[in-house]
Amino acid sequence: PMFDFFSRFIGNFGIIILLMTIVLKVVISPLTLKSYMSTAKMNVIKPEIDRINAKYPKQEDAMKKQQELMDLYQRSGVSMMGGCLPMLLQFPILIAMFRFFPVSFELRQQSFLWASDLSTYDSILDLPFKIPMYGDHVSLFALLMAVTMFFYSKMNSKQMASNPQMAGMNFMTVYFMPIFMLIFCNTLSSALSYYYMLSNLLTMLQTWVIRRFFVDEKKI
Repeated sequence: PMFDFFSRFIGNFGIIILLMTIVLKVVISPLTLKSYMSTAKMNVIKPEIDRINAKYPKQEDAMKKQQELMDLYQRSGVSMMGGCLPMLLQFPILIAMFRFFPVSFELRQQSFLWASDLSTYDSILDLPFKIPMYGDHVSLFALLMAVTMFFYSKMNSKQMASNPQMAGMNFMTVYFMPIFMLIFCNTLSSALSYYYMLSNLLTMLQTWVIRRFFVDEKKI
């Protein structure tokens, strides 16, 4: 419905996808702010978390350690799900985009920038051989999407490393996921890769704005 609404007034489908991405980011921005606030609180109480972990090094004391951690989270107002909620909320949106863009009849034969057809991949280089799972071409939108995903993950890697819940996922999010998504999206709709690239760029901007103007770790 949002796509159809913008299509009534705008003929450029690249601009329509940009507007859709902005609308979605604005809608979930309150939850995103809550997520960063929760992460900032987690960073502040990390010395206390380390102290509790050192206090109960044995496996048989895991229940006592968990109880003290839960008490610390409750006293400091840290939500266990606060950092995950926006990510979980975006999964249905991302699934909807994966289902919509590749089969959208409106996008067929519609060009934007270097992509001649937004409903399929935008090959800027045809390879003389086929790489397993990747294909025999290079999709620029997929490549840019993976690059923005890497920089966004790198931007958050310090916070993830200080968060005991997310520290183990650091390698997965910074290195593995961009490569996986590059391989996965190389043969998919360029509109999908373009949307994902825009989403990463807007999220990086949103992250900078939140850290610069909304989250004061010293005050917390």
